[in-house]
Amino acid sequence: MAGNQQLLRVDREIPFVYDDISRVKFLAQCRSALDHVDTLVLSDYKKGVLTADICAALIAMAHEKGIPVVVDPKTQDYSVYSGADIITPNQKELAEASGISVDTDEAIVAAARRILQDHDIGTVMATRGERGISVVTAEDVHHLPARVKEVFDVSGAGDTVVATIACCLGAGFANARRIAEIANLAAGIVVGKFGTAFVTADELDAAMLAEHHSPEHDMPSLDLVEHWKQVGQRVGFTNGCFDILHAGHISLLQAARKHCDRLVVGLNGDASVRRLKGAERPINLCRDRAALLAELKSVDLVIPFEEDTPENLIKSVRPNVLIKGADYAIEDIAGADFVIELGGEVIRIELVSGKSTTGIVSRIRATG
Repeated sequence: MAGNQQLLRVDREIPFVYDDISRVKFLAQCRSALDHVDTLVLSDYKKGVLTADICAALIAMAHEKGIPVVVDPKTQDYSVYSGADIITPNQKELAEASGISVDTDEAIVAAARRILQDHDIGTVMATRGERGISVVTAEDVHHLPARVKEVFDVSGAGDTVVATIACCLGAGFANARRIAEIANLAAGIVVGKFGTAFVTADELDAAMLAEHHSPEHDMPSLDLVEHWKQVGQRVGFTNGCFDILHAGHISLLQAARKHCDRLVVGLNGDASVRRLKGAERPINLCRDRAALLAELKSVDLVIPFEEDTPENLIKSVRPNVLIKGADYAIEDIAGADFVIELGGEVIRIELVSGKSTTGIVSRIRATG
């Protein structure tokens, strides 16, 4: 090491060799373990455990039980991994396995397609270091840029990608691009840590939220919301202008979060605020207001909208619970009828007296 930078790693290892008893015992243990898992990962270090016949047996067992298989390959003969759902070679491994030089995006696709065709593999997710991840299926191609702010230690980055892919598959994700995007974010987090490290769920949640608020995304994807519902989480929705964030807002959001597992905040866009509050508002632009809200622990996702009411957004989010201040009667809450028809709940929360953006602006002007 030099400071916080890794310069060199030396591994001293002894390859493993099965005898007949250990081979039978290992496969029996794997068959039993597959009754209790959602994804099978074959992380091959070419040290003797994952032989061709062992890989074939494990992939067949997984398919019998409807379990997806992810492979982090090492051997150049990818017929060993035939039938896997996703394989994650790095650029060098992809070149060696396909026999194609992979210096360009086009070459990456050609090499990956050869792997898909020759070995009955569902998706190639080729990790390309600072160039990100390339996702290649029989129908689609996506080149995703790396999500790295600063690199301290690349140890474990590939393992992080594989582990995140496995978690996504186990959670029921089917979209290859979205799986790769999440894995890409996870890798970007782990290489920014010193030493061999891991990524927490909270860190990944924060990175996904920041991605939704990045300049490339004018409108956040609702993939996260759908995923939360699929895993049984209760999704809440509230909305407002949140022009100058104050104690009343914080109290409302904290109370709203107690009624759900995930809280989505619909945020009036700048034009919407002007129509509702007057030409001199908003004080803070939508992007700045969204960034502040996103930093609150009670808020899981911020989605701007430009209409005067969030009714259309509510119909897209389809929340389990709709939350507003008690100053609104239920019949006056936009989207309430829709949520109730879905079998959801509408909750009214008491507001903190005397706290409002309008009041704050008036006091500032009076003292100016």
